[in-house]
Amino acid sequence: MKSLLSSMLLATLALLAAPVSSQAHFGMVIPSESMLVSKDGSEVNFDIAFSHPFSRMGMDMAKPADFFVFVDGSKHSLTADLKEAKYMGHAAWRATYTIKKPGVYQFAVVPQPYFEQAEDCFIIHYAKTVVAAYGAEDDWDIPLGLPVEIIPLTRPFGNYAGNVFQGLVLANGKPCPGISVEMENLNKNGAHKAPNEYFETQTIKTDANGVFTAGIPWAGWWGFAALVEGEKKLEHEGKAKDVELGGIIWLDFSAPEKTGK
Repeated sequence: MKSLLSSMLLATLALLAAPVSSQAHFGMVIPSESMLVSKDGSEVNFDIAFSHPFSRMGMDMAKPADFFVFVDGSKHSLTADLKEAKYMGHAAWRATYTIKKPGVYQFAVVPQPYFEQAEDCFIIHYAKTVVAAYGAEDDWDIPLGLPVEIIPLTRPFGNYAGNVFQGLVLANGKPCPGISVEMENLNKNGAHKAPNEYFETQTIKTDANGVFTAGIPWAGWWGFAALVEGEKKLEHEGKAKDVELGGIIWLDFSAPEKTGK
């Protein structure tokens, strides 16, 4: 019996000591609609949060330093309109924006730095998404000037699941060759179960020109996170810590409607 208990104890200690794979973090800005075709539904609601999307694990998010919309060559801050909310059971933010005229609207979030104890570093993810309205489909590839940013090379709306998406990663306005881009599905209502943890986050590398290519396996919201190391450290409890910068873009991919024929 003693030998059995000793074996069980050793096995338990081994499990506790085993490394746990880190889940990908994603800054999030998810609109209620990615395209507007009728002015009957011109109001768009936004969930702004920080989470592990596929596993549906939320994290508390401080009020963003900025939330803005870019359209027709102009940027407008919407930070004052943010309201406290809950997302995946954690502190998040919500906003509503009324789109009154045709255009391609880019919405972006500049967050407060988030200190991740497990990785002993700060995380700052600049998240954006695109909403097309009333037939407009120009200017969707205009950079917003974020420190790290994914510029879509595929039109970022009106895409089917199964399409290929390409993006150009810029850091300080310059292409980023050979860096990792993480890709996750929002997994609404936990509809999908990964065969194992490796499947939760897909990882792609940019080519020599800073471009990545990703296939979209099923319909839903997909996030792409380009990750680079920040040039400056931030202080936490009196010690200088590394900073992970992320350029995030969230896009909706759809399945075609069936006609019943």
